[in-house]
Amino acid sequence: MIRAAAAALVLALAACSSAPAPVPLTPEFPASVGTYEDVTWAWTRRAVLRGDYQQALEVHATFRSPMWHAAYAALQVQHRHLAGAAANQVFGEARAASEGDYQIALAVVTYDPRENDLDRGPRSIWRLALVDDAGRETAPIEIVRDRRPLEVLRAELPEVTEFAKVYIATFPRSANVLRPDARAMTLKMWSSRGGVALVWKAP
Repeated sequence: MIRAAAAALVLALAACSSAPAPVPLTPEFPASVGTYEDVTWAWTRRAVLRGDYQQALEVHATFRSPMWHAAYAALQVQHRHLAGAAANQVFGEARAASEGDYQIALAVVTYDPRENDLDRGPRSIWRLALVDDAGRETAPIEIVRDRRPLEVLRAELPEVTEFAKVYIATFPRSANVLRPDARAMTLKMWSSRGGVALVWKAP
């Protein structure tokens, strides 16, 4: 059932690229999912901020949902040729990760490279907030730069280009954006240049 739902999400995305398909905003770890590429696509949102004369910001945000953690675990099991207890351990670790704080992978490109500075904490020109469907905003606990080689980052996040920097933004579980009755969640990113909002909606 979950595999079919994931496939439906991907087909809907392909049919209407300007309107991302709904995703299940539930905290349950799935028993099975589609391919890692399809699940990552379904949980990724893109936004662009344009200035007066140029594009000031482009950001791709991939929410690491329970479905994403399950798909990533399945990919690791495949790549490492694991089975039995070893495979179960990988899935157990993925389930535990999905029950912890929320993480969003951000691939960010700015017109001025000096403004691509999310890992500077309070000194960054950018601010982030994860917003639930009641409008309650939660600030990130931390934002760290993912400094792995470009080819490794591209294997996990195909939208990463040579001009992008990748960050992992962590938000506390108390933000409570994944729950059975959730209708939507939003990631806001803004600075003095303006702001963008990336939205994930439930079916």
